[in-house]
Amino acid sequence: MQIYVVTEGDTVDKIATRFGVSRESVIYDNQLVYPYTLAVGQALLIDEGGVRENRRSAYFRGFAYPFISPYVLEQTLISLSELAVFSYGFTTEGGLVPPELDDTFMIEAARQNRAEPILTLTPFDASGTFNNELISGLINNREAVNTLIGNLLATMRTKGFLGMDIDFEFIKAEDRNTFVEFVRAVTEAMNANGYSVSVDLAPKTSADQPGLLYEGKDYRALGAIANSVLVMTYEWGYTYGPPMAVAPINKVRQVLDYAVSEIESTKINMGIPNYGYDWPLPYQRGITRAKTLGNIEAVQLAVERGAVIQFDEVAQSPYFNYMENGVEHEVWFEDPRSIAAKLELIYEYNLRGASYWQIMQLFRSNWLLVDYNFVVNKTTV
Repeated sequence: MQIYVVTEGDTVDKIATRFGVSRESVIYDNQLVYPYTLAVGQALLIDEGGVRENRRSAYFRGFAYPFISPYVLEQTLISLSELAVFSYGFTTEGGLVPPELDDTFMIEAARQNRAEPILTLTPFDASGTFNNELISGLINNREAVNTLIGNLLATMRTKGFLGMDIDFEFIKAEDRNTFVEFVRAVTEAMNANGYSVSVDLAPKTSADQPGLLYEGKDYRALGAIANSVLVMTYEWGYTYGPPMAVAPINKVRQVLDYAVSEIESTKINMGIPNYGYDWPLPYQRGITRAKTLGNIEAVQLAVERGAVIQFDEVAQSPYFNYMENGVEHEVWFEDPRSIAAKLELIYEYNLRGASYWQIMQLFRSNWLLVDYNFVVNKTTV
């Protein structure tokens, strides 16, 4: 595998000839759109047919909603060891609320591809947002917790899940210790019945980091209890924030440095974003709202606008600017270069693997890099 950056005058045919590969493989692997025009600065993954490095095994999880395209799911599951169904909710009395759409096909597809189907538990309210009052109401009621555990176990058996993920965000600081005990109770019950438990952690850089996103998560305690953790190393660039990389490598490193000081490294899954953002400029806090877009969509936008794609060496992330209706836009996204830099961290920090939020859009070059560099752990199911 090689990553080639397009220069002025390059065409698919010229690049294919240079590397001795078929133009069809360049088009397919990079999901190029007819008539296959390229953007200057665009990174292409070139598969020269070499032997995979197989440096070590790793676990790769992808989160997906039940409205995922069956084709995208099929194409992606080849490279996944875990598929996290997003998501199941709950009531303060311990009732379990399934997704609005049937997730059976996802569970069956995962098992057919020897990937573990994972039930994701989230504290969403009726408006679809994280609700810390819902969290408090549940975890401070031991009877409700026991009821929820019973409902979870019944659903795991009935649906065929092999593990669960606890994705509780914006936990109140005063609920920090109670949340630890909640995770302990769930993990003990699940492990006793043969199921694994992971817990999602906000990207902290210190134990006492202030902020609603961070104060309710005790890295050391949760890392010791859960079978694995997901450190959500993304969303530095986000919908209402200023233009910047979604997961700048320098920021990711700061989080991982702290995480491995508190949690066994082989329990840690690093978060990787499968999306980018498009900001209208100038940015005004509280007013500007970025549009989410897929990584392939971002490149095609650069092609259509004649934009030159730049690469930030510090963030290890691509970006570009373009004009539309007199308004300048700035786009940050992921490409083979930024993905390769993130995958290298799995090896460098000796992590368990990586979790992708989310896999609703196919990003084939990403999965080719995963398959080339790592033996993906697959469970016999």
